[in-house]
Amino acid sequence: MAPEHPDLVIRNGLLVTASETFHSDLLIRAGKISAVGQGINADGAVEIDARGLLVMPGGIDSHVHLQYPQGPHRVVSSDDWLTGTVAAAHGGTTTVIDFVEALPDQTWMEAFEARLAEAAPQAVIDYGFHMAFNRVDDRSLREVKSIIEAGISSFKIYMAYEGIRLEDDGILRALEQLKACGALPLVHAENHALIRYLTRVHHAAGHTEVRWHPHAHPAAGEAEATYRLLTLAAQLDIPVHIAHVSAAQVVDVMHAFRARGQQVSGEVCPQHLLLTEVLYDQPDELAMRYVMAPPLRSAADNAALWQALHEGLLDCVVTDHCPFTLAQKRGARRTPEFRRMPDGSVQAMEPESPWAERTPSFDQVPGGVPGIETRLPLLYHFGVRTGRLSLPRVVECTSTAVARRFGLYPRKGSLMPGADADLVLLDPERSITLSATTLHQNCDYTPFEGWTVTGWPRMVLSRGEVIVRDGQFIGRPGRGEYLKRAPYAFATHC
Repeated sequence: MAPEHPDLVIRNGLLVTASETFHSDLLIRAGKISAVGQGINADGAVEIDARGLLVMPGGIDSHVHLQYPQGPHRVVSSDDWLTGTVAAAHGGTTTVIDFVEALPDQTWMEAFEARLAEAAPQAVIDYGFHMAFNRVDDRSLREVKSIIEAGISSFKIYMAYEGIRLEDDGILRALEQLKACGALPLVHAENHALIRYLTRVHHAAGHTEVRWHPHAHPAAGEAEATYRLLTLAAQLDIPVHIAHVSAAQVVDVMHAFRARGQQVSGEVCPQHLLLTEVLYDQPDELAMRYVMAPPLRSAADNAALWQALHEGLLDCVVTDHCPFTLAQKRGARRTPEFRRMPDGSVQAMEPESPWAERTPSFDQVPGGVPGIETRLPLLYHFGVRTGRLSLPRVVECTSTAVARRFGLYPRKGSLMPGADADLVLLDPERSITLSATTLHQNCDYTPFEGWTVTGWPRMVLSRGEVIVRDGQFIGRPGRGEYLKRAPYAFATHC
């Protein structure tokens, strides 16, 4: 009987790692990279001609929200685990890390098992989780060890938003336990009190339009929260990873603490590199598409983030993919009215409630944008083709550094023998005009509508299996594997 996935040899491509580029062949056997070198001879192997293509490790997006309920109304993001991972694969991402957020009546383990049950039958690529540290009590502190043993070795801490945020004393208790058990804190740093105060001030002045959203989430509040967090982390000497950095002021704070010896890293999203706050100065129907937290900033902030990415202070590019349809953004408390299928077709769905007739206040619009499919092409086009980033740097910040940061290296993010054969064969000359009608994200808009990018995957492999070929998805639901991650080496006792 023939093996399910025959040996493959990829020939004539330009291999790109986080440190170099070189022409070589690559042999794949049993889902793993078996050999890298010139003139590989493998009898019976299927050959793939990668002439003119870049052969890169599959992308790792460590910040996504699939089938994810948000806020007090539990509005569920419009991409489920099938549509979201299919879209990711089309864009060259072969691993995602999502989130588990327990309800008040759930243990963290119960919440994890529920998320795993959602993902397992649907995911077409490999996946892992971060656990939300959304409460600090004796039960949750005890649960940290069992959650790490289940393979989740990073915990999300929110410094803002009712129901999930931690006060400073709670943050200290959480950091203390994470250090003891060997788990990395991933922190959403915004000043909660300032957001509440400014929202109240703008409401009192009658400022409810979406244009006021960034005014309630100032860069100074993000920088202050980052400073406060790193001050607390320094007392415990624990590494910290800052989520979705959006402002030059935050970069300055991170530089200052790193100069003092604090271990701090950070991630940045394409929207914060490429879009600016002027997009809020539109009618609400358009402006609400860009509601996210932190919000879009200035062109000067964009430039500072590019520089920090180039220097390595920001070491991961992620998407914070959290899509909501326009109806959901307007306030309709229901699931999307359509569902994009793996073959690209659209399946109509019966609405659960009427469309909202009014535009909600800026603070009531679900926060989040789609982007899981466009990360690598945007970074290639606006990073490599403009000279901002080298090819190895793009591989580093979309794959290798992410794998290292979250305990997946060298299984992921590598072209070394023994690594999973997660590969992207990117055509550096293939131009695509981005549109919600042609992307595979289950959302009726993209923040980059009408933008043309040059550099798009021709083929994507996950563990040696071709799952995307020339724009067609040929994988299958449920083939993705859950990735257990080990504790970090800085663990003291647990």
